[in-house]
Amino acid sequence: MGLDNFKVLQEDLSDEILSRYLKADAIAVDTETMGLNPHRDRLCLIQLCDPEGYVTAIRVTKGQQEAPKLKQLMEASNITKVFHFARFDVAQLRHHFGIETTPIFCTKIASKLARTYTSSHGLKSLVLELEGVELDKTAQSSDWGNADKLSEEQLSYAANDVRYLLGVKEKLISMLNRENRMELARNCFNCLPVLVSLDLQFYQNIFEH
Repeated sequence: MGLDNFKVLQEDLSDEILSRYLKADAIAVDTETMGLNPHRDRLCLIQLCDPEGYVTAIRVTKGQQEAPKLKQLMEASNITKVFHFARFDVAQLRHHFGIETTPIFCTKIASKLARTYTSSHGLKSLVLELEGVELDKTAQSSDWGNADKLSEEQLSYAANDVRYLLGVKEKLISMLNRENRMELARNCFNCLPVLVSLDLQFYQNIFEH
């Protein structure tokens, strides 16, 4: 993990890195939290990567309620934000920082629409098939709360979770276009803010009988 293309920041983006990311047409994004319930479990780390492979990890301070530069980037309408399972990360960013992320591309949704030949839609399976890289996920379930003392293994894991997302996105778009499912995928991505609102208000299975 080269220091020249990986930076760890405190609480928000720097002006320099914000300026760099605002020039991109797409940014990969991921979050690390203390658990799966945003009302209970705090946001600890936010990772971003641009098309040139420049990765930034933002350490979130306990009790922090805003990140203005991150908000500016996440709400920039000309930059696609690429997530794997966007529903979770978008909810985290909205709940903790009031960020309304747009526009969104979710590689998990895209995979489920395009890769109907498999039931394996996790990031590790996607990156292995489409990028030929096997991710080390051993740090996935670890304590992200002590942000000032994250291990090299945790930081490497966090960086790799965004480092390959943009390449995966392009390959999934090719598959979706080939199978005439790209419009359906876009419609699904556009629904995500509504699903996030339902999740944050504890609604479940609202579309079922």
